[in-house]
Amino acid sequence: MAQNEQGAPLAYSIKEACRVSSLGRTRLYQLIAAKRLDARKLGRRTLIPAESLKRLLDGES
Repeated sequence: MAQNEQGAPLAYSIKEACRVSSLGRTRLYQLIAAKRLDARKLGRRTLIPAESLKRLLDGES
């Protein structure tokens, strides 16, 4: 997992995003489909940018 200068991750895998947000896998995919959560595909991996997850959890999405 890549990190910024402060040591915080730049993006989370789906599994990691579930762990840090306490949301389930299905709910994360629903939020992605509803465009409330950004996701990036790198090959077969789906990554959630940390900023997008933070905005969602802060109620900004």
